[in-house]
Amino acid sequence: MASAGLKPGVPVILRELEPSSEMFKQGASLRVTGSLQSFDVESATATIQDGSVSLKVDTQHLRDVSFRTNSVYQFIGELQIREVDDAILLARIGRNVDGLDMNLYQQALLIRRQHEAKLLSSRRA
Repeated sequence: MASAGLKPGVPVILRELEPSSEMFKQGASLRVTGSLQSFDVESATATIQDGSVSLKVDTQHLRDVSFRTNSVYQFIGELQIREVDDAILLARIGRNVDGLDMNLYQQALLIRRQHEAKLLSSRRA
């Protein structure tokens, strides 16, 4: 049974996770996607990257995920802000998404947001 306080991971593009972003807040439940740049077995910390932006991901609670450098991964978890510009995602779900067209994924995400905004504004009218 799922926890009553567990929120769905809001899909974000890594470049959106800057300190001035509304999504960059303590405990935000997010879904992030990026190419695995490194994985530290001792700390169970992965670093994913999309373009010039990277994010650390704490993977200690994940099971049955094998990490391969340069493969594309998607994680759902909660953002923990440790210092002003330093954050780590505490992953509760992780999966390999090799083959995902990142450009098409990002375009679809933007179209989805536009559609959701349109629905929200039509309900308020």
